[in-house]
Amino acid sequence: MVACETERVSKRPRPLVTLEGYSVEGGFDRAYEPQTCFSATIALGRHVGPADAASLWRDYEGVLDTVAELGLCGVRLSLEWARVEPRRGELDEAALSRYGEVIAYALALGLELDVTLVDAAWPSWLGLEAWLLPWVEPHVRAHARRVAQLLGELAGGDAVGIVVFAERRRLVEAGYLEASAPPWRRGAQVDAAFARAQLERIDATLRDDALVGPRLVGRSSTLGLDVSGARVRAWREHAGHARLYARTVLAGYGPSASTHGLIERAPEGWRVVAERELLEALR
Repeated sequence: MVACETERVSKRPRPLVTLEGYSVEGGFDRAYEPQTCFSATIALGRHVGPADAASLWRDYEGVLDTVAELGLCGVRLSLEWARVEPRRGELDEAALSRYGEVIAYALALGLELDVTLVDAAWPSWLGLEAWLLPWVEPHVRAHARRVAQLLGELAGGDAVGIVVFAERRRLVEAGYLEASAPPWRRGAQVDAAFARAQLERIDATLRDDALVGPRLVGRSSTLGLDVSGARVRAWREHAGHARLYARTVLAGYGPSASTHGLIERAPEGWRVVAERELLEALR
């Protein structure tokens, strides 16, 4: 933790590695499980869901131990909204408590931590066109306040930052221009502009929220790990004051899986699959 804080003022800030809950936790989009924006196309056979994924819902601690052992600065963790609020207005208190345990464990290891409200997936009850619907905004705010309250109740939670949308630009481009993510549109320029404006408005609203605003992470940059160590070093060198995120610890499973990860599950536990040069560049 001390090393991370020291390097915040250096020319080469240390990135946090990311974990996207939907693709690593397991337990989404099957019968009697939390349903997300991917559930319809999974049910139609267009995509294969994450199924049990890497089962991190039961074993986040093992991965966090490995992150610390590798000498990495910390983690950006997504608190999957569909798990916390599987039906509108119905909270799963046990799920929220479990996320609290994971956050507390990471902090106890001395890892720096940020949490994300929306990464690749959102609850199915918001609809595929969530970012075009004005009634969605107060629900995002309620979820953000819920997470901020959870952090406030944890020892050390005051140091945890909140990221509203993991990659806001990517969320719009993949969903409305490239048809590679919900709502699976291609070339929908007008709706893309509307969605972009709504996401920006939600961000601005939360910045003015007395409970959430002080926790929000400012300018940030995310880099996929299908790059060389030299590329990571250059990225860090030119980051300025931006918060840096490297995607991802685990490649994951299902429609939102990443192409590259740092580790993978092995019979003996977790095995490093990233090249040494890349790991050194992230430290």
